[in-house]
Amino acid sequence: MSWQTKEKTATGAELLLEALRQEGVEIIFGYPGGAVLPLYDALYDFEIPHILTRHEQGAIHAAEGYARITGKPGVVIATSGPGATNIVTGLTDAMMDSLPLVVFTGQVASSFIGTDAFQEADVIGITMPITKHNYQVRNVSDLPRIVKEAFHIASTGRPGPVVIDLPKNMVTESGERKDNVEIDLPGYQPHYEPNRLQIAKLLSAIGESKKPVILAGAGVLHAKASEELAKFARTYQIPVVHTLLGLGGFPPEDPLFLGMGGMHGSYTANMALYECDLLINIGARFDDRLTGNLEHFAKQAVVAHIDIDPAEIGKNIPTEIPIVACAKRALQVLLEKNGEKVNHQDWLRLLQERKEKYPLVYKPETSAIKPQAAIEMVYEVTEGNAIITTDVGQHQMWAAQYYPLKSPNRWVTSGGLGTMGFGFPAAIGAQFAKPEDVVVAIVGDAGFQMTLQELSVLKEHNLPVKVLIVNNEALGMVRQWQESFYNERYSHSLLHCQPNFVALAEAYGIKGIRIEDPNTAKQQLKEAIKYTGPVVIDCRVLQSEKVMPMVAPGKGIHQMEGVEL
Repeated sequence: MSWQTKEKTATGAELLLEALRQEGVEIIFGYPGGAVLPLYDALYDFEIPHILTRHEQGAIHAAEGYARITGKPGVVIATSGPGATNIVTGLTDAMMDSLPLVVFTGQVASSFIGTDAFQEADVIGITMPITKHNYQVRNVSDLPRIVKEAFHIASTGRPGPVVIDLPKNMVTESGERKDNVEIDLPGYQPHYEPNRLQIAKLLSAIGESKKPVILAGAGVLHAKASEELAKFARTYQIPVVHTLLGLGGFPPEDPLFLGMGGMHGSYTANMALYECDLLINIGARFDDRLTGNLEHFAKQAVVAHIDIDPAEIGKNIPTEIPIVACAKRALQVLLEKNGEKVNHQDWLRLLQERKEKYPLVYKPETSAIKPQAAIEMVYEVTEGNAIITTDVGQHQMWAAQYYPLKSPNRWVTSGGLGTMGFGFPAAIGAQFAKPEDVVVAIVGDAGFQMTLQELSVLKEHNLPVKVLIVNNEALGMVRQWQESFYNERYSHSLLHCQPNFVALAEAYGIKGIRIEDPNTAKQQLKEAIKYTGPVVIDCRVLQSEKVMPMVAPGKGIHQMEGVEL
C-alpha cells in the first residue's frame, strides 16, 4: 500500500492511518458502514488492531474505558447518519467526565452535504455542544494536521472528546504527504502553571485555618498527581474527601481519608465539607450530586479551587482563591514552599471519632445476599486489586462505598451523565488497556441489557472480563426514589420478565453462573474470578435494599438519611 512507500501523495484514508500511527494509537474501536468503507478498506492492511463492537455505543464506551485506564485518547470510527448519532451518548458522557477521545464519523460526499442525502446527518451541529472541539474535513491535505490537532486538544488541558467528520470523498481523494506536520491553534493555550500570588494566598489560608479539608476530584487522576496529593495532605495534615470520579486518587487506608462525599457519601466526609473553614478543591466540578443544596454547602469556608479549566472556577461555588493550573503543577509548587505547619489535631480527632462511630454499615442477612455484601466479597476475592467498571444506579453507589480503590486509574464509572449501559463495554476497553489485569464489570440487570450484545466481543477475543450482574429485578435507584418520594408507587420500575442470564451467556459461548445462596456466594465468586476466560455472574440480591446514607433532593449535605446519630 502507498503508506509503505515514499510517494509524495496518498489517499485521505492512508494519510489518516499514517497520522494515527504517528500518534502512537494502539487500538481502534468501531463499526463499518457505507461512508467509511474506503477507510476500512485501507485499514484491512494496516497494523493497528481494530475491535468490531456490535453497536456504536459499545465502541465509544469501550474507548472511554480505555481512555480512563491509560490516560490516552480512545479512538472510534463510526459511519454516517445513524452510525454517528449512535455515539452521541458516549460523546456527552466523555465530555462531562473529561475523557480524551478522537472520534471519526463518516459523512456523505462533500457535494451532497445539505441535500438530505442517504444517511446524512449534521454531525457538526449535533456534536458541537458535546465535544471539546470538532472538525469537518474540507481538504484532503489537511487531514494529517487535523488529526494531530485533534489528539493534542483531546489530551491536553482539561481532556475531552474531539470529532472529525469525514466526507466520503475526503478519504478517497489524494492529498499531499508532509514530513513535518505542525498544529495551528493560536486560540488554544491551556494554562498549566499556577499563579504564585494565589499559591501564597492558599498557604496563608492553610496557616490560618482550624478545620481545613481537601476535596479531590478526577482532575487529580487526569494530572497523574496522586503522589503529590498524598504528600501535600500529609505535610499539612489536611483530611481528604473524594468525589465519585476522584476515587483512587488517595489511599483509602490513610487516616486522613474521609471517604466519598455527596448524595451517597459517608457521614464523616459530608460533615467535613459542611463544617470546614477552608475548602481546597483540587480538580472537581462542585456538581449538584456532591454539594446538595448550595445554601448549606461549606458556608463557613474560605474556598480555594485548583482547576485547569477556568470555566469551572466560581461556576457553582463562590471562590476566594482561584488557581487556574494543572493539579500536579499546583501541588508541586505548593510543596516547594515552606508554608506554616498548623496543628489541626482537634479537627482530625473529631473526624476520626466520627469515622469510627458512623461507618458505612448495612444490616446482615443470612437468608439472602445483600448487594453490599456482594461488593465486599468481590473486594476480598480480588484483594482490592481489580479494575472496577460500573453502570449507573444502586450498584454503582454500593461499589463506590464498599470497594475501596487502593490505587489510581482502577475505577471506571459514568459520573456526570449517569449513562446506563456504560459499564460493560467500558470494561472491554479497560481489559484491552490492561490485558493482564483482573477487570470486573459491576452492572445492574437493567443497564446490562442495554449493551449486552457486546458479549460477542468477549467471546471473539476471549477477554477475561468478569461481569457481575447485581440482579434485584428492578430499576433499583428508580425504585428507591419511588419508595422514598413517590409513596411507593412503582411506576414501571420493576422488571417482571427477565432473561435467564446464565443461558444468555452460554448462548454466546461464555461461562455463566448464578449466585443465590449467601453461604456459597464467596466461593462461587472466587472460582469465577480465577476462571481464565470471560464469565457472566448472575448475582441475585434483595430487591428492597436501599443505598444509604442519602442526601435527599433539596436537602443540605449535612441532612443525611440512613445515619443513626
